[in-house]
Amino acid sequence: MPSLGVQPLCTEQYGSRGARCYLPSPDGSLSRVGDEPGRVGWRSLKEIFMSVFLPQGYPESVSQDYLSYQIWDTVQAFASSITGALATQAVLKGVGVGDQTSTVAAATVTWILKDGTGMLGRILFAWMKGSKLDCDAKQWRLFADGLNDLAIFMEILAPAFPACFTLIICTSGFFKCIVGVAGGATRAALTMHQARRDNMADVSAKDGSQETLVNLAGLLVSLLLIPLVTDRLQLTYALYGLFTALHLYANYRAVRAVCMETLNRARLRLALRHFLYQRWVPTPAHANPREPLLPEFQRHLRVTLGAPLHLLVSSVAEFQQACEGNSRNYLIALNRKAGEEGPGGGLRPRCPGWPP
Repeated sequence: MPSLGVQPLCTEQYGSRGARCYLPSPDGSLSRVGDEPGRVGWRSLKEIFMSVFLPQGYPESVSQDYLSYQIWDTVQAFASSITGALATQAVLKGVGVGDQTSTVAAATVTWILKDGTGMLGRILFAWMKGSKLDCDAKQWRLFADGLNDLAIFMEILAPAFPACFTLIICTSGFFKCIVGVAGGATRAALTMHQARRDNMADVSAKDGSQETLVNLAGLLVSLLLIPLVTDRLQLTYALYGLFTALHLYANYRAVRAVCMETLNRARLRLALRHFLYQRWVPTPAHANPREPLLPEFQRHLRVTLGAPLHLLVSSVAEFQQACEGNSRNYLIALNRKAGEEGPGGGLRPRCPGWPP
């Protein structure tokens, strides 16, 4: 052991792990202090778990909301896995698995129609809403999970209506493909927000590992539940209701835990409202918990990005007044009568407390 009072030659540290010091020894070699190489047990298992399922350099390499979001995302993935297993059993029963009177051709046609309808839904939804998925990632993520629960409910009910089974399954497939587009796109947007060291690929890969582990746990639980719910509709509906409630609640908590640092329409509306009425601009931590996650039926703030100059000023004097003391290459105009805010020039406005 090195003698007390010896100054370390250097100290190294990776992330939030304990620091390791190098001290000079009397024989001229370096001695290490702080790494405890022979220690095994709980600490070693914890480090192995972190290296497998968490991004490298955690927690410094991700956003501060990463852990809370991932915890609730894990809960919702587990609940979705259970309800998905219940739906799979219902669909297989509906297409004729175990029924000697059904034919392979009929089941194949039903499955092809289901997949084909879903492909059309994927293309249409990406065309209509693809440009809005980045800025409103939290809202669309919650929408996707709610639509997924509706699709699963339709699949569970489908065997009870044999005459409409194909129509119900095709509609469910249509919804699920919309869920796939919205869920995948918003997951990419949230991953980009969480990655803080140009490690988006690592964050995405570890998120996939976490989801795989959760789905494996859900699969094991499903193996125990499926024999119990076979031909017991009331128990199936009860389990669906229980896990769907858990799924929706966990999704709400997950997206509510996300603290986005960019401005979209909802967060810009909050920032402008506070500035106009209270003369201060909220920080991201203050605005995100107040951001609406469900559609509002009140009048929305209308924002025009890249508005033509003639809509902002009507004379040379107004133009000079707008540019006076403004060193930025964009203008912001507020029409109080029309209730419109219009950042012009094609650039987003910058507010105190928000990244440029």
